[in-house]
Amino acid sequence: MAFHEVDFPLALSRRVSGGPERRTEIVALISGHEERNQLWADSRRRYDAGTGLRALDDIHTLVAFFEARRGRFHGFRFRDPADHKSCAPTGAPAATDQSIGTGDGATVSFQLAKTYGAGTSDWVRKITKPVSGSVLIALDGIPQSSGFSVDDATGVVTFDSAPGVGVAVTAGFKFDVPVRFDTDRLDVDLDAFAAGSAPHVPLVEIRV
Repeated sequence: MAFHEVDFPLALSRRVSGGPERRTEIVALISGHEERNQLWADSRRRYDAGTGLRALDDIHTLVAFFEARRGRFHGFRFRDPADHKSCAPTGAPAATDQSIGTGDGATVSFQLAKTYGAGTSDWVRKITKPVSGSVLIALDGIPQSSGFSVDDATGVVTFDSAPGVGVAVTAGFKFDVPVRFDTDRLDVDLDAFAAGSAPHVPLVEIRV
């Protein structure tokens, strides 16, 4: 399967439903207590993009995009309106938003990441699809205007020279979610659509 570095039409992604899912196995014991096992180390996001369709031209745009991706075959970028920045959705990314590592004097490459939660319950999400031109970098809190490059297809930041020992490497950014269609069929009922019923257009996050 290939990944297409193209965005799901932003006009259609502003009104979607969905979010993260996890997989937990729960066993009820005779005592009434539970044993819970986390089957996935990371969450996976699912969306229904059908709720963003408001006009017949939207359907046309969706069908063209679906055909170009060959249904479920090719992945693509999706902008989650509720979670697409290193900060809150209504904020402006800053170079000190997220920790992405600590310098050791030798390492030059650091993976973009976003941390959720606080303390021992933190979960760190690997960010692989930053929005081109949006990444801001700081070293020990000092914004950097040069001396690094960003791979927009992997989210890896590479410095010209390795940050010194103990230097805090932080980043701010916008990002997309790598997804694919979770169906090989678009079933659009135009009569129902005209009456206000949107088609089901499932998307699922993929690992790239």
